[in-house]
Amino acid sequence: MNVQEVLEELRGLDPRDPGRWPLPVLAGVVGLTFLVLTLLLVYLFVWQTVRPELVRREQQEQALRQEFMVKHAVAANLNVYRQQLKDLRRSFGALLRQLPGKTQVPNLLEDISDTASAAGLKQRLFKPGKETQKEFYAVLPIQMELTGSYHQFGAFVSDIAALSRIVTLHDIQIKPLANGGFDNLSLTLTAKTYRYLTADEMSAQRATKHKFARPARRGPR
Repeated sequence: MNVQEVLEELRGLDPRDPGRWPLPVLAGVVGLTFLVLTLLLVYLFVWQTVRPELVRREQQEQALRQEFMVKHAVAANLNVYRQQLKDLRRSFGALLRQLPGKTQVPNLLEDISDTASAAGLKQRLFKPGKETQKEFYAVLPIQMELTGSYHQFGAFVSDIAALSRIVTLHDIQIKPLANGGFDNLSLTLTAKTYRYLTADEMSAQRATKHKFARPARRGPR
């Protein structure tokens, strides 16, 4: 039987009476139907279930690749980061050494007063205020009122900047004195000095923060 005869036989089949089809044709149709149903079931119950997981895995792979690239860049520059960390620690240590201890503050206040006198200024007010504690250091404000000339004020500010300890000047106001002449002026400002906290002070500060951060206990209902 050639191909032409097979095609003629297939054309002569009655689709409403498959029971009279030749056995090879009937087996082929049943096999094809089974194959189509199998592929449909695989698509509906396997592919549709597996595909979301596949997409999630692909996204996870992309995230892991990005993380790897970041970590690889950090690892490649690890020596540079270590050197930068050493430089930061060195700079921080140098700044910390400029902060006096608690017992050195009186000497620093005396240095500030002496600096004003050395510049030729008269001190009308020199009043240390209340100390404020920060994370690892404390700030002591000093209200000052000085009289003198512009030149003397400039020398005072320059000498303050040259002190071995950190002193900053704030709220600066310069006014002429009544009947004092052109170069007889009044300078009011707030000088702030800084000192590092002792280990006991930092421990007490952390304990206080922990105490206020702890939620209040509720009594039995």
